[in-house]
Amino acid sequence: MEPDADELVFDSSYLRIYKNGKVDRLHRPPLLAAGVDDATGVVSKDVVLDDGTGLFVRVFLPKVQDQELGKKLPVLVYFHGGGFIIESADSATYHNYLNSVSAAAGVLVVSVDYRLAPENPLPAGYDDSWAALQWAVSAHADDWITEHGDTARVFVAGDSAGGNIVHDVLLRASSNKGPRIEGAIMLHPFFGGSTAIDGESDEAVYIASKVWPFACPGAVNGVDDPRMNPTAPGAPALEKLGCERLLVCTAQEDWLVARGRAYYGAVAASAWRGSAAWHETEGEGHVFFLRDPGCDKAKQLMDRVVAFIASA
Repeated sequence: MEPDADELVFDSSYLRIYKNGKVDRLHRPPLLAAGVDDATGVVSKDVVLDDGTGLFVRVFLPKVQDQELGKKLPVLVYFHGGGFIIESADSATYHNYLNSVSAAAGVLVVSVDYRLAPENPLPAGYDDSWAALQWAVSAHADDWITEHGDTARVFVAGDSAGGNIVHDVLLRASSNKGPRIEGAIMLHPFFGGSTAIDGESDEAVYIASKVWPFACPGAVNGVDDPRMNPTAPGAPALEKLGCERLLVCTAQEDWLVARGRAYYGAVAASAWRGSAAWHETEGEGHVFFLRDPGCDKAKQLMDRVVAFIASA
């Protein structure tokens, strides 16, 4: 073993990365079982999609009595954040958040528990997310989806690394001729590059330069890999995004805000035929709505997400 194999190369309150490939996951919210949520009345269950890899989804169904008779619900496929390294679909963070989304927006949510790096380097997480999306829109995916879900109204959403995954599945949906995605929501998406862009901090460049190569050691051009830097030279044209509407949400104090703004601007300036919208929260940081879901600004962001889904 190299004498410096245990050298710490990245340290944060959420995780530590070592030169030898080891990771310490410091952010470990409690795991919650699926079931009935007393606060919202939403019921959830877990469905295993692949016994071999452990891929599963948590499906959330709002109160049936709240649904109009005979009217099916939009299906929202959600990808959690965590730098591709931490978090899960059954963590308290995402279980509680998606109970709220399901209830507020009146949607059937499919939350994807994709494999994490470094044990399963990217593209494993991308592949799992794509497989889960395809499963969600398949003819016989699940009895809840069959009975209550409108697979003609499919949305994809994710925060941070999950927002990055949204970009990947949109390109796959376009190149693979489906499934049809009505709308996509990126919440504080995790993008980066080797050189700082306008408004981007040195800290943001540093974090991306350490986390991305660790999660995706086979990346082309390092942090300028098109999956991490969608505006890098040679990246797939943004006009190929496979959805009809897009909402990019940023926060003024988020270390990723410059990349989120740039992504929205690049899409809006491209030849993409869809409708792009942007929402920025003043005075808040990265994924603040997960840390403090009851604050006024988190409620305003939830209202924006609900309105986006409701718009036909």
